[in-house]
Amino acid sequence: MTRIESNSPGTRPAGSRPVSSTAAELSAEDRSKDEFFLQLAEIAEAMIKRHGKDFTMGALVLTARFIAENKPLVT
Repeated sequence: MTRIESNSPGTRPAGSRPVSSTAAELSAEDRSKDEFFLQLAEIAEAMIKRHGKDFTMGALVLTARFIAENKPLVT
């Protein structure tokens, strides 16, 4: 699995590539979406580590289904 890394300053690991000019020109909305995608990736990796791929995929699919059906995610 490829590790998703943030392009924000100060968060790149040593030796990684600098932010491309295209990434630096992202809109505020696109940067926000990238941050959420990074958070999702980190949560998914933690879930896989503790409970395996099957649980993680099932939980994420169930979450997507709840969103699609306008069901509450938190009660």
